[in-house]
Amino acid sequence: MTRAELLADDPFWLILIKCVALLALGALMTMFMIIWERKVVARMQHRPGPNRVGPGGWLQSLADAIKLPFKEQIIPDTADRKVYFLAPIVSTVPAFLAFSVIPFGPEVSIFGERTVLQLVDLPVGVLVVLACSSLGVYGIVLAGWSSGSPYPLLGGLRSAAQVISYEIALGLSIVAVILHAGSLSTGDIVDAQTGIWFAVTLVPSFLIFFVSMIGETNRAPFDLPEAESELVGGFHTEYSSMKFALFFLAEYVNMVIVSAMCTTLFLGGYMAPWPISLINDNMFNSGWWPMIWFFGKTLLLLFVFIWLRGTLPRLRYDQFMRLGWKFLVPANLVWIVGVTAIRAFRAEGEISSTTILVAGGVLLLLLIGLSFLLPEKTVQQGPKPVELTGGGYPVPPLDLQVPDKNSPKAVRARRRRQPAAVGGPAEKETEQ
Repeated sequence: MTRAELLADDPFWLILIKCVALLALGALMTMFMIIWERKVVARMQHRPGPNRVGPGGWLQSLADAIKLPFKEQIIPDTADRKVYFLAPIVSTVPAFLAFSVIPFGPEVSIFGERTVLQLVDLPVGVLVVLACSSLGVYGIVLAGWSSGSPYPLLGGLRSAAQVISYEIALGLSIVAVILHAGSLSTGDIVDAQTGIWFAVTLVPSFLIFFVSMIGETNRAPFDLPEAESELVGGFHTEYSSMKFALFFLAEYVNMVIVSAMCTTLFLGGYMAPWPISLINDNMFNSGWWPMIWFFGKTLLLLFVFIWLRGTLPRLRYDQFMRLGWKFLVPANLVWIVGVTAIRAFRAEGEISSTTILVAGGVLLLLLIGLSFLLPEKTVQQGPKPVELTGGGYPVPPLDLQVPDKNSPKAVRARRRRQPAAVGGPAEKETEQ
């Protein structure tokens, strides 16, 4: 039976088990990721990190999960209460829905029922993940607008521009994968990587996808919607208690989703890695073993998320948008044209792969040479800048004179500013 036939034959109780398992997976991965990130970043910064709650501090996330629902809920007076309550839900629900099309493993037996470790296998599964990741930005924008505060509003607008920009690059990076696999189904894409992973044959698509998924999840060094130095906490500044926890949950679930999607599209999904696959391909790519390879690859990508946060500083907003629109999107379009041309030449059968690679290398060298021949940008000389002091303030005029406080004009001005006492000299002068 095919994958789609096995999933269509699932009984109701098995579908219910899968749904509960996916919900639990999102919550447990969030709790694990929070404490793991804090420990890894602390290790990079030579400090202990969480080490009080539980063995080695590994129950700190559980303590936070118990604490947050009981914290006081503070709602701003100027907030739109309905939208204010709805925004965290809008961010969280699509993140969990994306789990439904991710293939975690091949055909297995659960309580005697043959099934696949996947909830549904849609013909457009890749588009479902993209749609779910795009819907999350609505919750962020609504949260910023409904708070009735300028800083959350700016954070929400930043996030909207950011997600739109990097969603385009993310979607374009998948085009080459779809061309090679010949399908939009996540299961078919994993099956197409049986021989060699797409991360090897489609290196530019893999790199662009990875950079784009970091930008889309608002993670450092692209965490501009939550820039503490500029916008306090960004779109969730006015949130507390369980609603704040939902935003936290949505962020980390989205990190897991994009990492699992990157594993599915480029790292062979649940297929065993190269050295292990040589030992016994049938043994390590069947049964429950593939889940180990899938989560191992996903955790490796999540570690890179944490590594980047502890290593790179935050980009300026103009640098960040320039990277998306002026580099990632044009590079994606050029790469798609190249992949399409190579596939067309191979279909004709007149040009060998070696000839294509040599021609591509020569073209790349020509482009690099032309980049060195381009004239340097000349800086236009503007007006002479204002001379600054060491403190960064303009220098006062050189002919400035301090007025004499005993001059008649200064005395009269001082008398006008001071109220005269009843019956005093000022009143007597008025009577005369």
